[in-house]
Amino acid sequence: MSPIVKRIQNDQELPAKADVVVIGGGIIGATAAFLLAERGLSVALVEKGHVGGEQSSRNWGWCRRQNRDERELPLSGVALQVWDEFAAKIGEDVGFRRCGLLYATDNPRQLAEWEAWRDTARPFNVNTRMLSAKEAAAAIPANGRRWLGGVHSIDDGKAEPAIAAPTIANGARKFGATIHQECAARGLDLVNGAVAGVITEKGTIRTQAVLCAGGAWTSMFCRQYGVLFPQASVRQTALRTRPTKDLGEAIYTPQCALTRRQDGSYTLAISGRATLDITPQGLRYARWFMPMFLARLKAVQIGIGESFFHGPEAFGSWNGDTLSPFERMRVLDPAPSRRTIAAILHRVTEQFPAMAGIEIADSWGAYVDCTPDAVPVISPADGVKGLYLAAGGSGHGFGLGPGIGHLAADLVANDTPCVDPTPFRLSRFVDGSKVKVGAI
Repeated sequence: MSPIVKRIQNDQELPAKADVVVIGGGIIGATAAFLLAERGLSVALVEKGHVGGEQSSRNWGWCRRQNRDERELPLSGVALQVWDEFAAKIGEDVGFRRCGLLYATDNPRQLAEWEAWRDTARPFNVNTRMLSAKEAAAAIPANGRRWLGGVHSIDDGKAEPAIAAPTIANGARKFGATIHQECAARGLDLVNGAVAGVITEKGTIRTQAVLCAGGAWTSMFCRQYGVLFPQASVRQTALRTRPTKDLGEAIYTPQCALTRRQDGSYTLAISGRATLDITPQGLRYARWFMPMFLARLKAVQIGIGESFFHGPEAFGSWNGDTLSPFERMRVLDPAPSRRTIAAILHRVTEQFPAMAGIEIADSWGAYVDCTPDAVPVISPADGVKGLYLAAGGSGHGFGLGPGIGHLAADLVANDTPCVDPTPFRLSRFVDGSKVKVGAI
């Protein structure tokens, strides 16, 4: 089942024109719409389902600089700053708290990687410290595990996936943005290779600037215009408990990850466990992705099923006048893996006996959209003037989302970029650059 997501009102009237149309109402699209509208631009956000309905409400909720790839570290600082500012700007809580994150491990290699990462992080002033075995045991007491050490990332935190994107999108209305749910963008109206409008199922919005922040659907949307965006999605499973005992705010161990929510419940998951569904799009981009999947996924299963024929990675062609795949699947809501749910419960209750007998409130599947180097694309789309992309969070896009949205807004508005956009350019996959697989 889907996680429960805050619902927001629709603007019924589709504007005839807008300075910018944002496609996709996840954390990236919502933030970009907010920041563009705040700058005085007229913005229409269109979403085929409901705001926050896909990956933005199905993640752990962690907002971190810890263990990020070097290319993402400047952007992660921007993201945390934007997270900090939302509540005051909107007048409503998005659930962001700088509670700190705790990591512990009994794997010497993992501990060495965390230690080595500190050299990467030093120039970026990340507030983090290593924990001794004794400190790790005190911070995360676990049954039957002897931690070798751990990490406390002091300034990192978490936000509430169920409310963040809808609250931010709603906040964009304060600055004049309009929000259109159940309104799929079928395609672009192009004149001489430049954007002249967005064709939606409810009519066309005239615009010269489009930001496609469509998550797992971005590559499919762009394919219509010959824009090559190598994107693959892995299917993951998480669950949420009913409110229970307080074990800590945000905890990572090799066995499981726990995130305490505002109501005292926990989101539970296993890092690195996922299913890679074989799909037409996946086969098309397979050679791009093999290094990343081999490097990053500790427990990947290969599957074939519905997603071969339906959804963002299936074959399909349509035009602006016909029903598109985006309308056929309003919300990407894969079934959770029962085997993974059982494994999560077993690992959590074995490691933390206080959680014995926990009740599951809900569980869900999710498609995590990845790039070949596990670093997002935030870039103009080569070959289509006025089209910009912001997607490919690769499993850490929620916390980074406001930073991604900020940089995307800078590029669309032709303002000074908040960070160097070069590492995030789409062309890095085709211009002969060496693909370096990023950190998880």
